[in-house]
Amino acid sequence: MSSQSTLADDDLFGEAAAEMRADVQEHLDAARSSLPDADDVWAAEADNVLGVLNGLRSSLDVGDADEHLRQAKKTFIIGQRAEAFEDADDLEEDIEAVAELLDTVREASELVGELTSTMPQLRGQLQEAEAAAEADDAADEADETDADEADEEEADADDAAEADDAADEAEADD
Repeated sequence: MSSQSTLADDDLFGEAAAEMRADVQEHLDAARSSLPDADDVWAAEADNVLGVLNGLRSSLDVGDADEHLRQAKKTFIIGQRAEAFEDADDLEEDIEAVAELLDTVREASELVGELTSTMPQLRGQLQEAEAAAEADDAADEADETDADEADEEEADADDAAEADDAADEAEADD
């Protein structure tokens, strides 16, 4: 009887190991499905940079991928410690690949978030610099106009003085 019991236990253990492997795979598949669609991340439709960045940030949402990866890791660790898997290397590689991809998506999302807050500030600073440059140009033009008018007034005064001198000389000659 004990050999039958051992066979039944081994069968149950084998069945449990297969279920654990299937659970890990299901959670990994669910994590992959929760990742952003490559075309959604690549394509952009917006009127300006901020619209593109907001769209990109939305498309980089990983949804439930973290939770599915966590469940896959939990089940994998339990199965690995129980030595339930004959060959666990493929599962471990899959878990690492999904984890790395999630990290990359998170990093990209953080960078996009930084740009999303930086771009409006940069635009504002550039607009201020542009307005200051235009004000400087207007002031320079006004200074040039004032200088030209002063030169004309001085020339007119010189002409008037020369005319007066010529008139005085003409009277003295008479």
